[in-house]
Amino acid sequence: MFMAVICGLFLLCFLLKSFFYEDDTLDLASSHSSALFTVAKRLEKLYRGSKAYVGIQIPDPDSASRKNIDLVLVTNQGAVVISVKNLSGFVSTDKDGNWLCTDGKHHKTDLVPNPVEEARQLVPILEEYLEQRGVALPEGYVSFKVVCPNPNFRSIHADSFPHEVITYDQWTQLKPEQGSLYSGWIKGVLHVGKDNMKDSIIEKLNSVLSTAPISDRLEIKGNRYVLGEFIEFKGKQDDLQTLGKIKRSKVT
Repeated sequence: MFMAVICGLFLLCFLLKSFFYEDDTLDLASSHSSALFTVAKRLEKLYRGSKAYVGIQIPDPDSASRKNIDLVLVTNQGAVVISVKNLSGFVSTDKDGNWLCTDGKHHKTDLVPNPVEEARQLVPILEEYLEQRGVALPEGYVSFKVVCPNPNFRSIHADSFPHEVITYDQWTQLKPEQGSLYSGWIKGVLHVGKDNMKDSIIEKLNSVLSTAPISDRLEIKGNRYVLGEFIEFKGKQDDLQTLGKIKRSKVT
């Protein structure tokens, strides 16, 4: 009951970054947001001892705004900026690196601006933020990947995608190796450095990321999530007084 009230009273400015196939606005947003948490949980299982941070909002001094990072994965070998593209349909690339996604249901084609370059540009922004927070990382310890976890993702000419892209077929093949953190195949996909980072650096990295600005999040039934920017409560006065006493982190 309370969950229904929360869902009815929240106004969210959704931070949508990719193309989805649901018609309902809430389903549209929760589709992408839930995909982020699903990817984060799986990566933490694949990489024993790793930690995934979802919905990081990094201040960008150049644009005087915040840059959204879907995921930052911290392992004992480094940090990986991960952009999640929850695309459904037939996907190909053009000469400029943009993606063309054709929905198999409605036969509608959408242009997705170069996801690889988009993720690449987030790396120096994250590095600068970490340095400002007192974490100077060795060169090459922050890398990036683009993950496509939607089972309806169909790549056209899969070999045309850069190695930074993990298509759905590759995503399903990722498996932890018993007795070892990295299997040979995973090393080739998510390898982020030659030497293990010192424990002190990992601790600092986790400390900073755990206190970094993040998107507001709403958890709804069915293990679904919505990430966005909280604007205001609207509703009956009694409800507003009750909701006004709740911390954001406690709203689930």
